[in-house]
Amino acid sequence: MKLSKRIGLIALAVIMLFCSGVMFVGCKDKKDYNKIELNEVTHSIFYAPLYVAINKGFFKEQGLSVSLTNGGGSDTSMSALINGSADIILAGPETVVYTNKEGLKDAPVVFGQLTHCDGSFVVSKENETDFSLDNLVGETIIGGRKGGLPAMTLEYIIKKNGYTIGTNASSINLRTDVAFNLTASVWEAETNTKYCTLFEPTATNVQKQGKGYIVASLGELSGSIPYTCFATKSSYLKNHKEQAEKFLIAIQKAYDFISKNNSTEVAKVLSPSFAGNTTEELSAAVEQYLAIGAWGKDLTLSEESFENLMNVMLNAEVITKKANWSEVVNNTIAEKLN
Repeated sequence: MKLSKRIGLIALAVIMLFCSGVMFVGCKDKKDYNKIELNEVTHSIFYAPLYVAINKGFFKEQGLSVSLTNGGGSDTSMSALINGSADIILAGPETVVYTNKEGLKDAPVVFGQLTHCDGSFVVSKENETDFSLDNLVGETIIGGRKGGLPAMTLEYIIKKNGYTIGTNASSINLRTDVAFNLTASVWEAETNTKYCTLFEPTATNVQKQGKGYIVASLGELSGSIPYTCFATKSSYLKNHKEQAEKFLIAIQKAYDFISKNNSTEVAKVLSPSFAGNTTEELSAAVEQYLAIGAWGKDLTLSEESFENLMNVMLNAEVITKKANWSEVVNNTIAEKLN
């Protein structure tokens, strides 16, 4: 074999060896940050603008592709962000508050707000057309995981309206020992537990199956609160601001689509993300969320709204001191879109 040919083959072998990572890592493919790993706390019609952005191709228009993973709880979603398996998470902002108290060097921050109130519904095993909070007295309601925003908001609503939490006949027994994604199955299995709180489409599916009835919206009772937000690491906003901005632009376009179209048209767009529900069911859920003002065009998380969150968390005694809005929230990108 000619010397030049041997040298060429040796050079090729060395290059392949380098790029395989055996000797060096310099040839490894760099992460494509236009491919965003997004972890959502759960899969719900409550997050309709996200699915509209996916299904209408608004992310694609921005040069982004979004891979969606269901975390099954805010704590799990935050773990995905911290360990690097997610670039962005959709979760309750309370999780960012908890995490920032740990003093992480690359702390997570909220950079966009998606929903503006509690999106869960009270589901009863009986059809109660005249339901009020009085109906919960002396009964048990499964409200989600302790420390999670669904359970804390329900606790806030109960106490704000003058009721007490406890196991006696004059109190409301609020259970917070059930994982968020197991609420429906645990509630269905326990014949003595009359109530639980569920998001859509789970609430509608339970009702469709004849296992329960939607009797109230906690969003109507809770008022304005930053319920679910987009969060990422501080370093991501610094190093990949372009991608973060394009991400929120796509969400903004989805908000606009929802506001300019009727619920049936929105439901048709949502259908690929909710194969188990009919267009009519999705349309009804959209109407429910529109009625309580779940979505808005403003993606910023205001200091006033954050203060409401702090009051909810203090009431639940999961914090003893309010967090600083400026340390938890970065509205730099969202403000540009207003």
